[in-house]
Amino acid sequence: MEAAPPSAAGAGTVKPTSMPTQADTADRLKTAIASATAAGKIDSSAATGFLGIPGAPNVNMVLAFCWAVWVGWIFSSVGAFGGVMASVGHISVFGLGEYAASFGKGTPMNKLVTDSIRVSNQWLVGTSSLISSFKYWTLGRIVLPLGIALGTGSLVGSILTPILTQGKISFRDYVGYFGVFVLGLGCYLLYETSPAARAKKKKAAAAAKAFEEASKNHAGNAAAGTRVTIVSVGLKRVVFTFCGVEFSFNPYMPVLGGFVVAAVASFLGVGGGFLLVPLLTSIAQLPMYLAAGTSAFAVLVGMVTSISTFMFGGTPVYWPLIGLELVGIVIGSWVGPITAKYLPDIWLKRLFILVAFIVGINYVLRGFFGVRLW
Repeated sequence: MEAAPPSAAGAGTVKPTSMPTQADTADRLKTAIASATAAGKIDSSAATGFLGIPGAPNVNMVLAFCWAVWVGWIFSSVGAFGGVMASVGHISVFGLGEYAASFGKGTPMNKLVTDSIRVSNQWLVGTSSLISSFKYWTLGRIVLPLGIALGTGSLVGSILTPILTQGKISFRDYVGYFGVFVLGLGCYLLYETSPAARAKKKKAAAAAKAFEEASKNHAGNAAAGTRVTIVSVGLKRVVFTFCGVEFSFNPYMPVLGGFVVAAVASFLGVGGGFLLVPLLTSIAQLPMYLAAGTSAFAVLVGMVTSISTFMFGGTPVYWPLIGLELVGIVIGSWVGPITAKYLPDIWLKRLFILVAFIVGINYVLRGFFGVRLW
């Protein structure tokens, strides 16, 4: 049987009605390699690297492990930016972004490496969300009804987006849109830390202050009042308390929000926490101490769905690299929830904003203007 022509590989057609096999994934990779070799972009005699591709980068495994610990820590600490930091690692720190771009926009190999980066990011975030969700649950800092509502909405978004975009997004477009979303989020969160915005969130501020005081007195998560207590659950209103402060939300809103967040996150190849945390802190007015755990739980649902869709669509993953990174993720994700309570709520937000501006500006310039800050 002759190999499919390059145009077929570039289309990246996904057939959700049939489950692809390992051979399907290998065929997509083999076809992309053949196309790049024919175009003079790959030297078949070169040593293999990422994804087993001749001449591809060989990532420093010590660096990969340390970066994964950082990714797990920041995601589990603030409930977001795990996917963003995983993307920064794969794209910039490990050099996979420049490698994907070297094949030219729209080529089969460019799209395949881009898809592999997207799903690799999600493997890391999915693992981190699993570990941190369990840890936050034991600490009593997950609003379970809210997490379930967000997760329900994320199911549809996490399925549709990979099906519609897999094999169709070039690396440069991916980086540009990634930067726009992150930069826009940073601007919004900067406003949220202003005195005017903070004055509107008296509940979150009161709960955060009470929890910080309890932590200073070594009572954080030990006393019943520092754990989430569900008061009532209804179709129109869910009520819960944390640190003596009562909160409530309409369960239909997080379902809709979960769908939108999951659709955007799946497109970007991230977890979506960078959208969920503002949603939780702004609309539901949760303090960061609850937003992180609840976001992690909701992200877990979306990641399982999105990863499955990408993998069933034939996107390859480089397990020697991802396997080591997952070990680092477990370590960072376990430590994050423990250390987060010692960081003031406002400083967690400022850390979030700082990362958003650095990453967003760099990727907007790189994706749309071809200018790199690093």
